[in-house]
Amino acid sequence: MSELLDAVRAGDHESVPGLVKPLTPADRKAALAELKALRSEVRGWHWDRWRERSRVQRALLVAGAGCLTGAAAAAAWIGARDLRNGDRAPWGLADLLADRDPAWLGEVARRLAERSSTAEDDFSLIRELSERAGTPLPDTDAVVRGWADTVGDRERSLLGGLRKDPHVTAFVPRLFELAELPNGISWRTDAQDPDHWPSLLAVLAEEGVVERDMLVDACVARLLRGGRPRELVFFLNVARRLGLSPAEETAHTADWIGMAADGPSAVAGYAHGVLARIAADGALPVRSLADMTGSVLFRPEKKLVRAQLVLVGKVLRSDRGAADELLPVLADAAFGHQDTDVQERALKLVARCLADVGEESRQAVAASAALLSPVHRARAVELFGEQPAAGAGLVSYEEILPPVPLPVRLAPAPSTVAEVVEEVVVLSGGRDGDTVSFERTLDGLVRLAYQDTAALTAALRDALADRWWFKGETRIGSDSWFVRAADVGLVAAALLEKVSARTLTIVKSRWTANGKWCAHEALDGVLNARLREVASLIRTRPLPFLLATPTWESGTLDPDVLVERLREYQRLCATPAPVDFAQALLRVRRGGRPETARAAAALGTPEARRLADWLSGEGTPVPALVRDDSEEAVGSAAGGEGLVPRARRLLAGTRERRVVEKDFPREFHWLGRSDVEVARYCYHWSGGRNTNWPAVLPENSEVLAHWLLPGVEGCAADGQRGGTWCLPVLAEIAELPGPGPSLHLALAYGLGARHPGDRLAAVDGLLILAARGGLEGKLLGERLGALVDQDSVKLNRLTDSLRTAAESGAAGTVWSVIRPALPALLAPGTKRTGLGEILAVAADCVERCGAAGEAPAGLAALAARGGGSRVTAQAARLLAALGQQNDHSTPKTVKTSLN
Repeated sequence: MSELLDAVRAGDHESVPGLVKPLTPADRKAALAELKALRSEVRGWHWDRWRERSRVQRALLVAGAGCLTGAAAAAAWIGARDLRNGDRAPWGLADLLADRDPAWLGEVARRLAERSSTAEDDFSLIRELSERAGTPLPDTDAVVRGWADTVGDRERSLLGGLRKDPHVTAFVPRLFELAELPNGISWRTDAQDPDHWPSLLAVLAEEGVVERDMLVDACVARLLRGGRPRELVFFLNVARRLGLSPAEETAHTADWIGMAADGPSAVAGYAHGVLARIAADGALPVRSLADMTGSVLFRPEKKLVRAQLVLVGKVLRSDRGAADELLPVLADAAFGHQDTDVQERALKLVARCLADVGEESRQAVAASAALLSPVHRARAVELFGEQPAAGAGLVSYEEILPPVPLPVRLAPAPSTVAEVVEEVVVLSGGRDGDTVSFERTLDGLVRLAYQDTAALTAALRDALADRWWFKGETRIGSDSWFVRAADVGLVAAALLEKVSARTLTIVKSRWTANGKWCAHEALDGVLNARLREVASLIRTRPLPFLLATPTWESGTLDPDVLVERLREYQRLCATPAPVDFAQALLRVRRGGRPETARAAAALGTPEARRLADWLSGEGTPVPALVRDDSEEAVGSAAGGEGLVPRARRLLAGTRERRVVEKDFPREFHWLGRSDVEVARYCYHWSGGRNTNWPAVLPENSEVLAHWLLPGVEGCAADGQRGGTWCLPVLAEIAELPGPGPSLHLALAYGLGARHPGDRLAAVDGLLILAARGGLEGKLLGERLGALVDQDSVKLNRLTDSLRTAAESGAAGTVWSVIRPALPALLAPGTKRTGLGEILAVAADCVERCGAAGEAPAGLAALAARGGGSRVTAQAARLLAALGQQNDHSTPKTVKTSLN
């Protein structure tokens, strides 16, 4: 037994089976107690022993499985997360257990198969145990995935493995029921690949190894269920490789209709093609086609919508009696479609077949004509023989914008030890905290450390015992990422004496010695400096509370509240921390508060006098906070960065810089520097975002927009994700009236982002800024026109964003943006893909809000070109719409429009 324990401690898992087999039941029981004790010991090892721990845990897994006598206990031991580290079960484990009762082996296999976290990796072990037990192989989802990944391992080819595998008839149907396909199946999309699963399944069906009817039914059911696009490609390929017969396709007509109506785009397109073949054979009931038409015409895919109109037209040509049932449905769905081309096609189809319908159907179609765009109403009057009633199809327009965001007061800091510890555990566990949770937790931690250090320390010691930095006896060194990251856990670690004040001082000196920063590193530096300052003071000179804790969730600090905090500091004879006070200054609004400035000056402390000067506008100038409205700030920049502005020299000379360096801590000296980089390829953009950045300078949204602009541009130019997160935040805190060009330029890039989620964030920012009265439509429109002209923003993405904003009820706002962009888009000699789409959005906005006025330059010439192109048609539509007058109201927010 001692040899076994020595081998386990040495991590020699290959020798363990030979040492376990000779042991008697009593020896195994005694060894098991030692193994459990060693397992508990290994859990507490410091993180820097991870290699040794991994080897020992692997040996522990084999030894414990061999010593345990209960099936449940053995399965739990083999599948334990702390013994696996994401690895497969060691080879030879089945041989070690081979002398056990077959029923015991089967029970272990069943229990391992039910462990979804490890069963896929343990498939080989489960299969061996099941074979030795003589029991069927369990068919859990994880086991099926493991089978699919290993089925061809024992043969020269995957097809040969499938032909000979005894589980193929039971497991192939289960593939169509899995929530997620194995990667080995879904990633193999090349039909020429010898391991292309759809092709192999078709071969197996031809050879009778699996039932064809089962494959067809399972494939149709799986396509109807939907799923991730990559997986649906697999099932579509199965259907194509099977080559469904007309009878098989017709038997699933209802399923195809469901896919065409609600399925993902690729599935809907395939299903529509099947339905077109069924209809061509005369096997598609008219009622089914009518139901399908009402659903498909509401889909966003233009190709699918037009294909449906073609299908309806073919059916009406061959069966004129179907017009009574089809035309009312067609008119109801197509006459109100956002695409006027679809309206036009539907109107022509109705005109061709209107004579074949009865009076009731004719009246229904005529009623739907009120939904047509104004450009088609004249044709509708000719078709139905009477002028629609005055105002038909025209409704009183009301601009709907989101509610103006109101300041939300930051909730008080948690006041009990239990509340503070809970928040610290959450924020130090890897979860990204927002400004609210970060500031409340930090302030609560500081307050309780001042009031009852002993109770707080004891509670944190118990709650954070599992943290890597808490284990072991060594302290965290200055080279650790932990002391350079904005993590509240750093303060807790300092309180628990796991990081020394000297380490924090070394890290501070290294950072401030750096001669050049990007803007994002500088913003991170402020957050980190606050945490390091609190951590270094929390044991030696704890602060009663933090001065810089915001009053509002946006990060802004009420100056009256700061004066009261300074008064309380004075009463407690407490000295403000330099970084904390500097951050507080940057969070208060300057100017316009003479009473507050006088109250601050009356306190007489150095910090209070600085606050008084700051509020009166006579304090230290911080050049980087000065707004720059010049065209040069958003003009073209060298180096291929498009319109992204480079860092500008905002200092008049070295004298002013010395003033900044004199009055602010070193962590803030970058505010007075001209070499803070604003670069599109800054390394921060490959690592995400920090939602606490806006709270560093909540009263300077234009400067923040200037610094965060490269991340937004990356979403448009490079297809990056997540860079537009800041736009709604910046729009909400933007200074009024009229934010500067950087925020508008950021919005322009965001509206042209590649990914829909990023464009949606930009739309939110646009609407919030408009609701607050800070949107300059001319400025934004001109920026959009310039970006499209430089090919920095794709017109189709921009169109999608503006259409989304218009459909939310802000047609007037969207038109105010599109109107100044059109001269650049319509410039002579330019040919732009997607121009017809944005003209359609513009025409729709004008028709809704009734904005009459002079047509943009080049629009009339474009409309007069003639021909049947979409660009020409939409130009003519917009030109006509600009000459009409609608009843419309002034913009209102959602809140006011509902009252």
